[in-house]
Amino acid sequence: MNQETSVIPHFTARFSPTPQGARLARHLATEQLRIWGLPLDGAPQIVAELAANAATHGRVPGRDFRLTLYVVADTLRIEVTDTRGDHLPNVERPAPDGESGRGLLLVAALADRWGVAHGPRPRKTVWAETRIAQPT
Repeated sequence: MNQETSVIPHFTARFSPTPQGARLARHLATEQLRIWGLPLDGAPQIVAELAANAATHGRVPGRDFRLTLYVVADTLRIEVTDTRGDHLPNVERPAPDGESGRGLLLVAALADRWGVAHGPRPRKTVWAETRIAQPT
């Protein structure tokens, strides 16, 4: 009996919670999307923002953050998991003259959906999904 199984393209890696770790996450995600032959669209920017947030706001000394990418049907899901489950993303609009706080606004503009998943303690995962443009 032949059973056909579908393989879900996925990528996962751990990074140090530093600006260098966040940059490396963006570079490797971009390269993985190229390997998969997917359009880049806003995915590298989403990864950059989520990874920078994990390195800045989700940082716990000695604990890495994890980036996971996977594709199901026509959706790319980007997940960044850190170990600061007690520190949730701030979704309020930043002050007009503020120097930070616009990353999640950019994620919301580029992604079709995004959110936060809790668990297991002390972790949280901030995720974003984008539809993959089908070649014409």
